[in-house]
Amino acid sequence: MKTWQIMSEALPQMLKSALIYTVPLTVISFAIALFISIMIALVQYSNVPVAKQIARFYIWIMRGTPVLVQLFIVFYGLPKLGLVINAYVATVITFSLNEGAYMAETMRGALESVPKGQIEAGYCVGMTYWQIMRRIVLPQAFKVAFPGLSNSIVALLKETSLASTITLPEMFMETKRIASRNFEYLILYVEVALVYLAITTLITFAQRKLEKKFNKGY
Repeated sequence: MKTWQIMSEALPQMLKSALIYTVPLTVISFAIALFISIMIALVQYSNVPVAKQIARFYIWIMRGTPVLVQLFIVFYGLPKLGLVINAYVATVITFSLNEGAYMAETMRGALESVPKGQIEAGYCVGMTYWQIMRRIVLPQAFKVAFPGLSNSIVALLKETSLASTITLPEMFMETKRIASRNFEYLILYVEVALVYLAITTLITFAQRKLEKKFNKGY
């Protein structure tokens, strides 16, 4: 079978797996990670001593250990404690917690970039702390954090390939299965790399468009 035939036959299977597993995994994990990052960043920004130390400990653990090891702990380790989690949920939990730690630092830096005078002005007009956060600080912080957060979703998309190690049939796992049948590892791995590249290029393009839109809004 010719190279182009192998690639053309494999592509629909790769794209199907990407639509069913890879892209949804990325979107769901990113949404949860974003929520986690905002909460952790606000805890640190509020400077509540005990809560801040807990947040820092979480970030230290997540950033200091490999995501693959974390994935194995959740999927293979927790069943030893009686907590059995399927591969999809284990992947979402691991990626959300891991990426949330990195994104929390991005959000923390963005929050700290907002001038303190604006917070004082909010208090002067009778706003509560949470009103100031929601209406003044967070909108400006998101503008600053947006490029970093966009990079996080690109990194997350690529990290989904690690889910193949716990039997989740995402795009890379599907490619390995196809390659094991015809032994054309090189061309198929190059092809799936190009598919990942195409998706990340689309994300980057959307990022730049949104960045320009945000910059015009301020």
